[in-house]
Formats: sequence, structure tokens, C-alpha cells
Amino acid sequence: MLTRTAPATGPDTGVLASLGAWTWPGTAADGQQVAHLLLAHRLGRTSRDTPAAIEARMRHLADTLGGLARAEDPAPEALGTLATVGSHVLLRFPGARWGLKLPAHPQWTRLVHDNGRAALILGLDPLAQSADAPRVDAYLDAALARGRLLFGFARRTSRTA
Repeated sequence: MLTRTAPATGPDTGVLASLGAWTWPGTAADGQQVAHLLLAHRLGRTSRDTPAAIEARMRHLADTLGGLARAEDPAPEALGTLATVGSHVLLRFPGARWGLKLPAHPQWTRLVHDNGRAALILGLDPLAQSADAPRVDAYLDAALARGRLLFGFARRTSRTA
């Protein structure tokens, strides 16, 4: 039996499909190991994917996540949650029907499990989905210098799917 559900209020599948995600283990300012997660819009595929439109989508996504902080501000707990599904990790957004499957190395997944969260970095500028570690590092350095990154923490849910 099908029942009517409330309309989704979070990002739609088009926005989720436009996102690239990169994960890596790293060290926090206090010296502790922490899982990092970068979300960035893929390079524009249509004429509607202008830099201004991409930035607006990413700022809306940051608002959906409960508001993320600039680098100089304390990073808040985001409303997005990390859920383990078998050996995969999903980032779930409030009000969205679907989650975003994250690329996850076992060491990264273990950090998420052990610490119960990941440092979430949201880039306001596009990044090619094919970007390797050196290109991601260059993107992060340039975006940080220009104030084009937003930060928060995504918590792991206690449930697994």
C-alpha cells in the first residue's frame, strides 16, 4: 500500500547528484586524529551552472545543514548525519529523501565510528570530481585563503541501515 509522504524539504536529487565528495583521515588542531569530509559542487555541466548559481546552491546547502562556520569561527555541529550502510557511509541531509554515498577508506570509516563524527568542509567553488589528493590540497589552500570554505561537524547516527 502506498501512502502519501510529506514533500522533501532538503536538497533534491539534482543538487545531491551535483556534489563531489572527498574523504581523508587527518589531524585536528589538538593533535587528535579526525575524519575529514569535503563537499564541493562538480564543475558546471550546463549553462545554468554559473559560478554565482553554484555558490548559491552551496550556501543553501550550508543553511540546510544548520549553518556552517567560516574558518575563523568555531565549527558547529551540522544537522547532516553520517550513517553506516554495510561497508559504506552515507551523509544524510535534513529533509532530503536520499543520502550522499561517500568515498570511504576503512581507516576513515574507523575514525568516524570511533570519534562519532567527521569534520565537514563545504567548498563554495566547484571542483572536478576527478580531482586527486594534490588537486584537492591546492583547492583547499586557495579556497581557505579566499574565505571560500565553510566548516562544521557531521555526527554519526547510532543506527545502521
